[in-house]
Amino acid sequence: MSVAAFVILAFMIAAYALLDGYDLGVAAIAPIIGRTPNQRSAAMEAIGPFWNGNEVWLIAAGGALFALFPQAYASAFSGFYLPFMVVLWLLMFRGIALELRNHLSAQLWQEFWDVCFTLSSTLLILLFGVAIGNLLRGVPLDRSGYFVGSFAFLLNPYAVAVGLFAIATLAMHGAVFLSMRLSGLLAERARKLVIRLWPLVLVIYLGVTVATYFERSNLTELLSTWIVALPVLSLAALIFVLRATRHAASGRAFIASSLFVGSLVAAAAAAMFPYLLPGFPHMSNGLSIYAAAPSPISLTTALIATVAGIIVVVAYSVFVTRRFPRRISGET
Repeated sequence: MSVAAFVILAFMIAAYALLDGYDLGVAAIAPIIGRTPNQRSAAMEAIGPFWNGNEVWLIAAGGALFALFPQAYASAFSGFYLPFMVVLWLLMFRGIALELRNHLSAQLWQEFWDVCFTLSSTLLILLFGVAIGNLLRGVPLDRSGYFVGSFAFLLNPYAVAVGLFAIATLAMHGAVFLSMRLSGLLAERARKLVIRLWPLVLVIYLGVTVATYFERSNLTELLSTWIVALPVLSLAALIFVLRATRHAASGRAFIASSLFVGSLVAAAAAAMFPYLLPGFPHMSNGLSIYAAAPSPISLTTALIATVAGIIVVVAYSVFVTRRFPRRISGET
């Protein structure tokens, strides 16, 4: 049951990464794609029907972590409390900027909220990436499973590199999405941006992959298992993103980009298994899924509720995606 709970939690995080990931990526590149207020409005309109529903995956994943692995939830807050609060404020600023920018007609008002939208979203990507980097590297925990490091410890070079990789990856993911959702000049601008970002994503991907090998003491053992297929899948998906974009096949490019993002999360989850909070400097000092799970009855109940919630969120996401299929124009 603990393994099933771990897989479901990883699935929810992957769903958030690839769905809200393109929202965050669009925000990060909005000033490049949209050089006038109307063009930036078109970029925001492209994600308008989806971003609220996409963020539900983050809320649901947090709730699932609390229900499925309460000890890990408590331990995570002991070490990541300040970053969690920063994430909360950035999420609020992002939503406020998206909702309020058109409430006044003054251009200065719109440009102010556009800057807030881009900065808050880019910082969110960076923080999420730094968090994943620290989980892959491991965090110092005491015998009770609580964080004993410092905020400065979390800002280590490896975690920051993963954060920068997250920015580049989701910026490309957002550009692929805009090339599919926008039309005319803006779609072409987004397509060209994908091609420009692709080499940067590839270089950082290879660099982070090599750095992960040196950061993780058990990675040699992992590479001798089926897990090695995940980086190969990621690289293949990344190559197909470029190929589909060059052929102006935006739909196939978005599928490949989603597969790239999803496979990255899957590879991270596989590298961490069976730990939710790997220890530092040794993984075995961390908190495993078996130690963090509640009683079998509680875990079964939480799993049933989580799966039911996932079905509802998936149904909503499919409905919204089919309800708003048209391309958006913003040529002025």
